[in-house]
Amino acid sequence: MKRNGPVTALYPGSFDPVTLGHEDIARRTLRVADRVVVAVAHTATQAKRPAFSLEERVEMLQEVFGDEPRIECRSFEGLLVDFFRESNSDFVVRGLRAVSDFEYEFQMAQMNREMYADIEFIFLTPDAHLSFLSASLVREVARLGGDVSPFVSPQVLERLNRRFGEDR
Repeated sequence: MKRNGPVTALYPGSFDPVTLGHEDIARRTLRVADRVVVAVAHTATQAKRPAFSLEERVEMLQEVFGDEPRIECRSFEGLLVDFFRESNSDFVVRGLRAVSDFEYEFQMAQMNREMYADIEFIFLTPDAHLSFLSASLVREVARLGGDVSPFVSPQVLERLNRRFGEDR
């Protein structure tokens, strides 16, 4: 890992929607990095039916992290290794909730290291009360009319209510 000046972490994902678990990981990453680039992938690595457009997801992230100038939110297209280099990041941070996450993330990290040997990964676990939380669960509960207020910030809750309130 290079250390010439401020340390930048890259936190990629689909963030559809951003949850309190995502927020926890991004904010805690600031303990080991001077800056975090939260990057919304244009194309998800897993087959998912998105609830929000790429632009909406970036906007949500900007609203959620508007109080933290050290967190930049943007989107990217293509390979993670290419965006990693383009963003001058020092490492990639990923959240791990369960053993199943580890297996998937380990494979992704190894593939990325095969493509670009200088890429480094740091894995963080979310706060224990958020360890079960996933964006797909939040999406599904919101889609079915359930209360997701304990799992997302007020800005995201408002967008979820607007989006899925229209569908009911």
